[in-house]
Amino acid sequence: MAGLPDLIETFLSMSSILTRELADQFAGLALGHVTREYPCSPGHVISGPQDIGAPRQLHPVFFGSFDWHSCVHGYWLLASLLRRFPDLEAAAGIRALFDASLTPEKVERECEYFGNPLSGNFERPYGWAWLLKLFAELHAHHELRWAQALSPLATMIRERFQRFLPKAIYPIRAGTHHNTAFAVRLALDYADAVGDLVFRTQLAEAATRWYFDDEDCPAWGEPSLDEFLSPCLMEAECMRRALGAREFAVWFDKFLPRLAASQPSCLFVPAVVSDHADGRITHLNGLNLSRAWCFRSLASSLPTEDGRASAMQDAAGRHWAVAFPHVGGNYMAEHWLATYAALALDVDGEAGV
Repeated sequence: MAGLPDLIETFLSMSSILTRELADQFAGLALGHVTREYPCSPGHVISGPQDIGAPRQLHPVFFGSFDWHSCVHGYWLLASLLRRFPDLEAAAGIRALFDASLTPEKVERECEYFGNPLSGNFERPYGWAWLLKLFAELHAHHELRWAQALSPLATMIRERFQRFLPKAIYPIRAGTHHNTAFAVRLALDYADAVGDLVFRTQLAEAATRWYFDDEDCPAWGEPSLDEFLSPCLMEAECMRRALGAREFAVWFDKFLPRLAASQPSCLFVPAVVSDHADGRITHLNGLNLSRAWCFRSLASSLPTEDGRASAMQDAAGRHWAVAFPHVGGNYMAEHWLATYAALALDVDGEAGV
């Protein structure tokens, strides 16, 4: 593993550095967990004996990766890597997995799970967002059979999003799975990919209602011990996708007015991870990677000569370099962190849509 200065320099030297070598590494990690049934954290509500089942019985597609949402974004990672690098070492294995798993019969059973009244809030909104992101990725593939198979579940999730947004009077700002800015950010990718202007409008209106009046974000309390998203940066990245370019530029100037001076300072210092094997504390590795993603994506919206762009690019490099060595090594990291490493690396390709 390269030293920290070398990793930072590598990150900063290229506009998009999701290389074939890294793609092979990430694909190997994802293939190692998306069909690993145990350990499992199901998030499953049981109304009686009839609801008890093994992960593979409850979720015939997304039963691996410790939890449902990590399995979904593990599939997204594999699909994204396969599209970007069709000659991946694992390409045949990925296609075989998708052909075996993304079938109408298995997706129908996933839909049946969501159809249970007690599952109405299952994976809201994080898992919902990743499922739509996965569909958007599969929709871009030449092999449309996978997207076609997943389409009924994507439609169901999109409809749930549409029912949820009017009820969400307030945003959820915590940098965890409940964060509404993250969910809307990914759902916007889906809406744009499939040309769903009605859904896009609903998402953008919700983001505007929640965040448009926010100014001079202090990023107070960041980081928190088990967060993997920056509430402040995630809000900005959500608004970058929700607003038009000119409207966002005005909003961004007010929301983070001192970025060129690397302020708020707490955003520019990578989080310290005291225990990389602790399933909650290692969320901070994800925070460092998701900050790198947001910093790079936000910087890409600014002119290259803008001092804020260079400050954010530098911060992105520091955050990514600190977290990248810990993407593997134990299952609490391996079952999800490669997804966020890929997001941070591919802003100019997939992640910065």
